[in-house]
This record gives sequence, structure tokens and C-alpha cells, in this order.
Amino acid sequence: MYILGLDTSAYRTSVCVMDQQGDILWDERRLLEVKPGSRGLQQSAAVFQHVKHLPELIQGLYLAPGQVLAVAASAAPRPLQGSYMPVFQVGASYARWLAQWLQVPSFMTTHQEGHIAAGIWALGETGRRLEQLPAFLAVHVSGGTTELLLVQPHETGYRVRAVGGTTDLYAGQLIDRVGVALGLSFPAGPALEQLAAQQEEDQGLRIPSSVKGTNLSFSGPETHALRLVQAGAPPAAVARAVEVCVANSLEKAVRNAFDAGYPKTVLWVGGVMANRFIRQRLKERLERPTVGADCHFCPLEYSGDNACGVAWIGWKQWRSDHVQGRRMT
Repeated sequence: MYILGLDTSAYRTSVCVMDQQGDILWDERRLLEVKPGSRGLQQSAAVFQHVKHLPELIQGLYLAPGQVLAVAASAAPRPLQGSYMPVFQVGASYARWLAQWLQVPSFMTTHQEGHIAAGIWALGETGRRLEQLPAFLAVHVSGGTTELLLVQPHETGYRVRAVGGTTDLYAGQLIDRVGVALGLSFPAGPALEQLAAQQEEDQGLRIPSSVKGTNLSFSGPETHALRLVQAGAPPAAVARAVEVCVANSLEKAVRNAFDAGYPKTVLWVGGVMANRFIRQRLKERLERPTVGADCHFCPLEYSGDNACGVAWIGWKQWRSDHVQGRRMT
């Protein structure tokens, strides 16, 4: 008996199957196609690809109607009133239709809560301990958001409140735009990390960070980085400078959040947090005794967009209703 989770984000179609014990049995993701040289994908093009991908991915599951207990989906980007992107309506609509056909409940959550849940689930016992805390700080860093979040766990999910974040470009957008300017394919995160790893010595390149309180900006760093590219700076040095700028910006914002009284237990999630250099730099600098942070990074395979966190939230909601004997709707 299984919970089926769906996530249709801006750049990936994801399907996950979780059993009654909360173990993942099947996890399939398909990256959306982006034209070479492009810096993004229009929502209409992404919607079209999701409509094509979802039936293909689900068809490969071979689940009998009686095996599915519930269907969960991310219906919006964030848990805020008015938060909306057309791509998420594909997964949400498909989940509602499939649940109605199977005569099982459908549970709606958000993409951001899915990222938090994926980090919690993938961290195992450490994640379970995080869920026992009254609150912790989560930093969601990707191509579609860069936010500092106060997270309060509850029985069926998380109460999430933004306490800081970017005022313009997202960290992932900075990486992608500079990466494309360097001739890398979009999305450029993994390729830029590989390029930066070729930088063995400090070339003296610096991209200034822009942080005020718990808010940060990447538009200025983008301009600075593109000027370096146009001036013919070594590509690997530019790539490493971008990584350092992102890490420094996040560090400053999080330290300012600590100074403002927010928890020092921090969960890091989102596609940008799959970057090993950024992870290590943040861990080393924030976990110094003088800072005292307790950092938990989502395992690499669950940092990017996936439906595992969505399935986990669906499992928590199904379990709550099942244990309490309520009729699920």
C-alpha cells in the first residue's frame, strides 16, 4: 500500500512512491528540456512538457488501483496566500483526478514545504530530531527562491514564515546567468561547480556580496561577474568567485538572523545546496565556536527538485487521518 507524490516544478517532473512505513520505493525525475544558450524556460513550455512527462512516468509504476492509499502534490511554490505558478497546477490537477479515479484522498502542499520535508526525510534520525524542535531555521536556495525561513514542525507538516531572503535575483539565477555567459548549458549549477573545481590557486578575483540584515541581493554581483567574463577573466576563477559570493552572502544573512534571535539550528535545502564547495564553506564558517551554528545539509541526491518530500508530507497527513480514524477528504 503506497502514497504517491507528484511535483511539477519549473525545470523538473518528479514522481515518488512511499510505503506505509515511510520508506521510498520508487523515485523518478525527468529534467525539462531547455534550448541551448537559453537562460530559462517559459511557463507555457514547461507546462507542455509536464503534461507529456507525468503520464509516462506514472505508467511505469504498474500500481494496481487498490495499492494506492493517497496522492499528494505540490500545488504552489510557497505556503503563502496568492503564491502561484502555472507549472504546479499540472501536478495538482493530475493528483486530484487520479485520486478521484482511485477513490482515495488527495493532499495538497507546496514546493517549498516539499524541499523542507525532503531534507527532513533524507536526514533520517537527524531529521526526526529536527522535527521534535519547537522551531528551526531553514535556508531554501535554488533557481526559484533564496529565502531564510522560520520552520515550526507540526503533526502533518510545517508552519513556515520567511524571515529574510533575496530582494532581486535568486542565487540559482546568478549561477545560471554567469554559467551561460561562460558557455555552459542551462541549468548551469553542476557544470559551474566542475569548472570552479579547476581553480587551484587564488586568482585575486572577488565578487562583492550585498547583504543588509537578513536580506541579500544578487543583481550587483551578477553585473560584476558578467564584467569579469567580458574582460576575459579565467572562466574557472570566475566560477569560483561566484561560489564564494553566494556562500559569503548566505553566511552574512544567516549570522544576522542569529543576531536577531532566530534559532541556530539550520536546515539547508534546494538545488544550489548540492554544491559541495558552498556547503563545506558554510559549514566551516558557521559552525565555528564563535558562531555556534548547528548546520544540517540535505543529502545531495535530494537537494534538487524531487517529489520525495511531497510524498513524505502526504504520508504524514495520511497517517494522521488514519490513526485518528477520520474520514479523509
